[in-house]
Parts: sequence; structure tokens; C-alpha cells
Amino acid sequence: MTNAVTATELTKTYGTGDTRVSALRGVSLAVPSGQFLAIMGPSGSGKSTLLHCLAGLDRATSGQVRINDEELGGLRDGRLTRLRRDAVGFVFQSFNLLPTLSAAENILLPLRLAGRRPDREWLDRVIDLLGLADRMHHRPNQLSGGQQQRVAVARALITRPAVVFADEPTGNLDSRSGAEVLSLLRASVRELGQTVVMVTHDPKAASYADQVVFLADGVIVDRLTHPTPETVLERVGSLEMRAA
Repeated sequence: MTNAVTATELTKTYGTGDTRVSALRGVSLAVPSGQFLAIMGPSGSGKSTLLHCLAGLDRATSGQVRINDEELGGLRDGRLTRLRRDAVGFVFQSFNLLPTLSAAENILLPLRLAGRRPDREWLDRVIDLLGLADRMHHRPNQLSGGQQQRVAVARALITRPAVVFADEPTGNLDSRSGAEVLSLLRASVRELGQTVVMVTHDPKAASYADQVVFLADGVIVDRLTHPTPETVLERVGSLEMRAA
């Protein structure tokens, strides 16, 4: 099985001297293609920093990140921008939809910016999977929070990226809408062969993943495969007791 994303001995430091902070301290991680990985950890553990470095939104201080076997550290800004546009999808907590565009226009925006035509069959599969067929002409202010996040997921999938990165994608949603979005991310892995890497603090959200990695103080301290809400909560509790 090939890896969609690989990190090797990643470090990330901010500041110098007395103000120096190590956000990541030698993190190594491989995400196989077609897998759903959740990243958990307490506030300040480095999980968002790790996600940003894996996605090419931030450059690591040392170590390597590879997406589709292309090493990000050696890429010039223009090539890195193109790789993020073509090989990476993003889903954010705050949706990040353009208010003046319809749902369809928001979904197709990455292709439009790249000067590419949509693959109609793929677009129809994504829209059908996410249940958006009757919402395509609505603007964001005409959609519920859950519907807006579904549009954001469709936008992340439309380029057929190597990997979708999701940063607390259910953080602004009620429990029902959050469960729907997580089910759709899970379905994108199962039915579309998508790779998803998600940061979350919610054990229920993490239970949708194939594997959960736990960070503390910038290092991976535990892993869990085939998670359930109960096993994730138990593992989080044991890590908190260890840190106390």
C-alpha cells in the first residue's frame, strides 16, 4: 500500500533563545492512501502545527514531508502552491465559503482557479454522496451550518486530491450536523478512496477514523487502531493522568 502523506523526524520551533518554543519534536508518521487518520492531543500539544506542516501551509524547521512522494521542503513557493491546489484539499472549522458565490460556484472554485474543467462524472458522484443536489444554487447564508460544511467538503474533494486535511471540521456544528459531516468524510474514504487527515478534540469524531495518533508536547505518545468513542476516551484519560 502506498502512502499519501509521510512525515519523517519533523521538528518545528518558534522564536530563539529564551523565547524558543518547540511545537514539534521529531514526529514521524505515515498515512496510507485510502485511510482516515485522526490526530488528537491537549491544547498546545502540536496537533494543529503538525497538520499545517503536513499540508504545506507551514514549513517544518527540519525533517521531511512527502505528499504523493514529492518532498515539500525542497519546493519553491510557486510549485508548493500548485501542489496544495492540485493534490491537497482543506476543510476548516469556519467553512471558509465565499458569501457571494453559490454552493456550486464555491465547490468548483479550486478548479476555476487552476483553469481546469470539472470532471462531470466525478462532480456528480461528490454531489450525490454529500446530498447537495437541491442546494447547488443556494448561497452560504441560505444554508445551515451543516450544509455549509458539506459544501466545504465537496470543494475539498472536487480536485480529486491525494489527501484532504480537516481542522476541527465539526467544531462549529451541533452534534447531529457534526455526525453527518463525519459520516460523509468516512464515506469519502470508503466509497471514493479518499485519504483524510483530521485534527479533533472530540472522541466521537476520532472514532470515525481508521487510526488515531495522540500528541503531547510535540511528540507522538500513543496510537490507536479501530477506535471507538469509548477506547478513545479511555486513552485520552490515561494520557491526562500521565501528564498530571
